[in-house]
Amino acid sequence: MTTLAPAPVTAARVPETLRSGRLARWVPWALLAASLLVMLAVFLVMDGVSGGGLNYGGWLVTSAVVYLVLITVISSIVEGTRKATDRFVTGLVTVAFLIAMVPLVSVAITVVANGVARFDPLFFSNSMRNVVGPGGGALHAIIGTLLVTLAAAVISIPIGLMTAIYLVEYGKDNRMARGITFLVDVMTGIPSIVAGLFAYALFAIFLGPGARLGIMGAIALAVLMIPVVVRSTEEMLRLVPNELREASFALGVPKWLTIVKVVLPTAIAGITTGVMLSISRVIGETAPLLITAGFTDSVNYNLFDGRMQTLPVYTYTQYANQGIPPEAYTDRAWAAALTLILIVMLLNLVARVIAKVFSPKTGR
Repeated sequence: MTTLAPAPVTAARVPETLRSGRLARWVPWALLAASLLVMLAVFLVMDGVSGGGLNYGGWLVTSAVVYLVLITVISSIVEGTRKATDRFVTGLVTVAFLIAMVPLVSVAITVVANGVARFDPLFFSNSMRNVVGPGGGALHAIIGTLLVTLAAAVISIPIGLMTAIYLVEYGKDNRMARGITFLVDVMTGIPSIVAGLFAYALFAIFLGPGARLGIMGAIALAVLMIPVVVRSTEEMLRLVPNELREASFALGVPKWLTIVKVVLPTAIAGITTGVMLSISRVIGETAPLLITAGFTDSVNYNLFDGRMQTLPVYTYTQYANQGIPPEAYTDRAWAAALTLILIVMLLNLVARVIAKVFSPKTGR
């Protein structure tokens, strides 16, 4: 005689209600909507009394404060203190993120809205040579920015990479390494104008005062880039597991080849990000380039001969030295600022592609 096994008992799903000790998913959103509506009504009443217009910033901030108080109190009653603290911190971090995004989004919208007016083929194909008033473009500034930044990257990236490799791989507990680390820390806080004065003073020794060259601007930017490259590369190299190095040494691979074939490819994604961070740090500098590279209205392809215009300096000169009509100059300034932002975005996209292609995860 066969006996049938009892059917497994499935636990009934407890709905997310107040009795289950857990808030339903719609409750935080409902509280947020209620906070926004209530505070909107309060500010509309205040606006009707004072007649000064709706204060959007105050409305959003007070709504966030009311929401945090409500979600914390209700969650502590229903879910307990621990979950209430988690919800409070989550809401606080979210609010802080949104507040941090406000200036970024505002700047992006302002630059795009004002820069589109002169975002035309003439702006990218002409310089300001013999141009007074409307017309003209920023071809000479775009070329100067690319050449000066490229030269600065060629100077600073090898120096920064080799310095970081020495500090991590060869200079452990070394007096010289500690000295280099101290100097890198000092260089990190150098104002950009000091880097420009250093490059100007260096070339004034050989060429005399008053010299303005594109290579001078590249050296000034390289001084600002080197500490960023060193610091970012150093941190990425420290993240590489020592087991990889030891496995390579166990196979009889020399240390320099281990660094080239194992350590650097493993950290290539982070190193590329650090390099792009350093380029983004200096590509918008104005003060050191005003002192070293100067400004001109003509296209100059030679870094070692004559002044060279760059987009930050072009934006500054167009906005500071407005002619007639002033709208033509401000439109060119906004268009140059938008072009600079797009160049930085493009460089970051290229860096991500490079990091993805050469990362060990791709099997290369």
